[in-house]
Amino acid sequence: MSESVASVDRITLDRLALRQPATIVVVRPPSDAPEWLSRLEEIGFIAGEPVMLLARGAPGGDPLVVRVGDSTFALRRAEAECVAVELIR
Repeated sequence: MSESVASVDRITLDRLALRQPATIVVVRPPSDAPEWLSRLEEIGFIAGEPVMLLARGAPGGDPLVVRVGDSTFALRRAEAECVAVELIR
């Protein structure tokens, strides 16, 4: 890889480090909850949108506080697991 091309990593939103900027790649809901796709898209979780994990609830790390675009939401960890993100280092 040339030095002018950034290194790209893909993970799910629930695994993102706090305050690490990322971009949404795709939302893949579980087969038993396909309605999560439309719910997450309605609040801004769509491919190409900037996203950042701001906080994890205590204890257990649930819910997660997430900024997508200019809005901030609380998501359950299970919902965040559906969102694949790309971070550029």
